[in-house]
Amino acid sequence: MNKREFFKRSLLVAGGTMLNVHPENELLFHLRRKSRQKSKAGLVFRFRPYTLQLKHTFTLATSSRTSTPGVLTEFEYEGYTGYGEASMPPYLGESQESVMNYLSSLDFSGFASPFLLEDILEYTGSVLPGNFAAKASVDIALHDLIGKLLGQPLYRIYGLNPEKAPLTSFTIGLDTPEIVKEKVKEADPYSMWLLPYHARSEADPYSILKVKLGRENDREMINVIRSLTDKPICVDANQGWKDRVYALDMAEWLKEQGVIFLEQPMPKEQKNDIAWLTQKSPLPVIGDEAIQNVNDIVEQQDVYSGINIKLMKCGGLSAAMKMINVARALGLKVMIGCMTETSCAVSAAAQLSPLVDWCDLDGNLLISNDPFDGLKIVDGRITLPDRSGIGVVKKG
Repeated sequence: MNKREFFKRSLLVAGGTMLNVHPENELLFHLRRKSRQKSKAGLVFRFRPYTLQLKHTFTLATSSRTSTPGVLTEFEYEGYTGYGEASMPPYLGESQESVMNYLSSLDFSGFASPFLLEDILEYTGSVLPGNFAAKASVDIALHDLIGKLLGQPLYRIYGLNPEKAPLTSFTIGLDTPEIVKEKVKEADPYSMWLLPYHARSEADPYSILKVKLGRENDREMINVIRSLTDKPICVDANQGWKDRVYALDMAEWLKEQGVIFLEQPMPKEQKNDIAWLTQKSPLPVIGDEAIQNVNDIVEQQDVYSGINIKLMKCGGLSAAMKMINVARALGLKVMIGCMTETSCAVSAAAQLSPLVDWCDLDGNLLISNDPFDGLKIVDGRITLPDRSGIGVVKKG
C-alpha cells in the first residue's frame, strides 16, 4: 500500500469514530424523558476558573510546580448537565486567561440540540487555532451531556467492555530519595505497614509505578524505588536525555530493573536520534510531547513504538478516538494518559481505556481539591462507574 492510499484509509478509519448521535438516539432521549419543567434556554454553556492544588511539589526534567491552572465547564440541556474540564500544565502553552478568552468567544445559540455533536465540534474547532485544552473542555462536557440524555455510560455507547480496561500506573515525580520513598509507600500496599493508618492514600491499589526521570540522579531514583518494591515501572524522561548513546545505555539498564517502556526519552525535535533509539532499544519507546494529533502519528510512525494520547493535548474524546484508530492501523502501541486533572477529565479519558494497551490515569490522585467523584482503581485496574456520561458526580 503506498502512502497516499494509506493516508486515505487512515482518514476513513478515523472518520468512523464519533458517538452514534443519529436521530434514533435523539428519539430515545425524548422517549425516556419524564414529565418535568422544560428549559426554555436551549443549550446553555457555563465555565469558571479552578486551580488544582497538588499534594506534593510535582517535578519533571525541566520544571516544578505546586498547582495547575484549570477551567471547569458545563453544558445544560432539558434539565441535564454535562461536565468538562481544561487543565493547563505549562508546556501546553495555554493559561486560564487564554482558555477563558476562547470559551467567551463561543456562541452555541445556533445549535438546537447537543446531539448535533459533529456540527458543534466542527464549529469549536474552527473558531481559533490551537487552544486544545479549551476545546477538550467543550468536547468532554458535550459527551457527558449526551451520555446523560441517553441514560448510558459513554463506554457502553461506544460498545466497549469495561472489563478490558488495563492496569494503570501511579506517577512519581523527580524528588529527593526521602520524598520518593514516601510516594512509593503511598502507592504500594505491601509497604503500607511502614506508614501510620492516617497517612495511607487513595493510591494504595496501584500496581504499576510511572517514574519521572531525565536528570542526573536517574539511577538513584530507580534504585530507591527498587529498595521498596518490585512493582513494574514505566519511565518517562520528559525529553530530558539529549544523547542517544546515553539513552540506549539507560534503556538497557532500565530493562534489567523491570521497566516496561520508555516514554519521550529525548527532545521531540531529535527525530532521527529517537528513531535510532527505537530501533535498538530493548524497551518500547512511546511518543508523548511529540504526538498531539493524527498527522503527528502518520508523520512519525517510524520514530516511535507507540503513542501517549491525552485529551488536553488533542482536544477531547472525539480526537482521541481518531488517534487510537490511526495508531492501530499503523501497528503502534497505544497509551492513554492525563495531565494533572480532576476526576472529570480523568474519568472521561478512562471511557476509552478498553481500547488501549496502557493507562496512566492518576492525575486526580495528585491533587488535594478534587471537586468530582469518578473512576476508581481496584487491584490496580480501572473500574468505570456505572453512571451515565463520563461517570462523574459533583462532591458535596
